[in-house]
Amino acid sequence: MIAASNVTLRLGKKALFEEVNIKFTEGNCYGMIGANGAGKSTFLKILSGQIEPTNGDIIITPGQRLSFLQQDHFKYDAFNVLDTVIMGNKRLYEIMKEKDAIYMKEDFSDEDGIRASELEAEFADMDGWNAESDAATLLNGLGIPTEEHYTMMADLPGALKVKVLLAQALFGNPDILLLDEPTNHLDLDAIGWLEEFLINFENTVIVVSHDRYFLNKVCTHIADIDYGKIQLYSGNYDFWYESSQLLVKQMKEANKKKEEKIKELQEFISRFSANASKSKQATARKKALEKIELDEIRPSSRKYPYIDFRPSRDIGNEVLTVEGISKTIDGVKILDNVSFIVGHDDKIAFVGGNELAKTTLFKILAGEMEPDAGTYKWGVTTSQSYFPKDNTEIFDTDLLIVDWLTQYSEIKDATYVRGFLGRMLFAGEDGVKKMRVLSGGEKVRVLLSRMMIQATNVLMLDEPTDHLDMESITALNNGLIKFPGVILFASRDHQVVQTTANRIIEFLPDGTFIDKVSTYDEYLENDEMARKRQVYNMSADDENDN
Repeated sequence: MIAASNVTLRLGKKALFEEVNIKFTEGNCYGMIGANGAGKSTFLKILSGQIEPTNGDIIITPGQRLSFLQQDHFKYDAFNVLDTVIMGNKRLYEIMKEKDAIYMKEDFSDEDGIRASELEAEFADMDGWNAESDAATLLNGLGIPTEEHYTMMADLPGALKVKVLLAQALFGNPDILLLDEPTNHLDLDAIGWLEEFLINFENTVIVVSHDRYFLNKVCTHIADIDYGKIQLYSGNYDFWYESSQLLVKQMKEANKKKEEKIKELQEFISRFSANASKSKQATARKKALEKIELDEIRPSSRKYPYIDFRPSRDIGNEVLTVEGISKTIDGVKILDNVSFIVGHDDKIAFVGGNELAKTTLFKILAGEMEPDAGTYKWGVTTSQSYFPKDNTEIFDTDLLIVDWLTQYSEIKDATYVRGFLGRMLFAGEDGVKKMRVLSGGEKVRVLLSRMMIQATNVLMLDEPTDHLDMESITALNNGLIKFPGVILFASRDHQVVQTTANRIIEFLPDGTFIDKVSTYDEYLENDEMARKRQVYNMSADDENDN
């Protein structure tokens, strides 16, 4: 159990949290949600002891071990992958290193023998003999192959480092597990594995995530942060959403009835207060009127951008033909003879762990990279807009947002563009920020603004939900569902893929691909059945060999 008792955190004059009281109990998974800036990550840091509250206390059941997902991707560069994971249980790792140091001594004394015996007993109690195999199981589950387990962390790409740090947080069955955006940079297979891990995890989990499908799958409770308070709801994210909307509706209806009663009493008092025969009744109604209090209904601090992709012209039957595209990068074949035809009703999700293949194809189709072999041809009625995964170069400029976006607008009017930006939450002075100072979420909203203002009938999006808050993801999801043109996209957000795509193309590690007309959930179900058949056939073959 972990609890916050009267926790207040002040940043200067502003109170981020005010006398928060909340208890997180064993066996439950709590999804912590709230608008950007509400303090979700900060509250996790308070719970983990990384930040001291201004007032109040954090209470943890004595003897329980707390683990949290590290955010510093360079902290363990001097260690190999397996050791980094085992460090998730600090005491176990200390025992392992102390034991190794004792056994390596040339002048092994009696005292060393006694100390080694003590350490061996503690090591066995902590199931230390299975530590390496447990760590390897976590790494394999997250998609890090066995041959990488002794690689130095400094030599891993960023996406794999994230997976290692997640395995570290999960290692050793912690009593309390704090996860801040654990699905960031994970492919859909790894997210699926993490979902099953957390569903079967028997201790306390508190997770911050913008992935609605993930929260729906794993959470038993939702902790909603708004206006410095945390309200706890039973159920998953969808249940919270319906409950919170119902609560506001009920409060409004109750207030409406109270307002009608107030009006009725006021009219009676006005009519009969001067009438001697009715004065007692008027006085009684005055007292009744004083007792009526309207419920305070504060608008949520959440803000939803307005995302609406409207093509300036309809798309014809010929959209895109891809024939035999291959591409090798640094000696590795990324795309191998990729061919497909896109129809005018297609919404295609590119999935699979081979993220470089997806990004490479997007760059080729956007004209930013040449294939080694093969061709592609866009239909004459098509117009394309592209959301790149890496936007570093785009924002390496001192242009103001409004000036940059005006370049892509047919209407070269700053007032029109400023109004457009306002709908994307760049109101007032935010619209004249410089491009290079924007946050990750602001950059995404600027690029989506460009796609909307270009009014194309083909959208190409490479991981557009990265860095977005839940409200922006919801708005983007709804915008994609309503879009009447063609969409080619890659996303780690399961709900975005499931509700948008009608066709799935999965890129495999060898650069080849699978192309299926289906929803994402149907594709996963069929893929799982195929895997089970493969396992069954392999088992049957083994029995036949015997």
